Amino acid sequence: MKKLEELTSMNMIEDFLKNHELSFLYVSREDCGVCHAVLPRLRELLDKFPLIHLGHINAYDVEEVAAKFSIFTVPVLLLFIDGKEVLREARFVHFDELEKRLEKIYKMYNQQ
Repeated sequence: MKKLEELTSMNMIEDFLKNHELSFLYVSREDCGVCHAVLPRLRELLDKFPLIHLGHINAYDVEEVAAKFSIFTVPVLLLFIDGKEVLREARFVHFDELEKRLEKIYKMYNQQ
């Protein structure tokens, strides 16, 4: 299962995005049932993409994350390349579609 880094401040989030060319942020809350169901599936999916680093943010611990990334619901899944958002999924995640989109982006990234 994909290693998960807990990000507990905006500084940690910004450093995570700077330090990893391919960064995936997972924003959730502990009282969100959908969030708990999505995370293990996401970690399993991201195992197929070894260059992507996964960071987890509890929206209650880092309230500023909502304003910074225009988040209106959880869970939110955000993929960044070189600090720029390239993919966003929110609330109900269709994993088949997400996998296809990730494969396409990952292949394009690896061809550079």
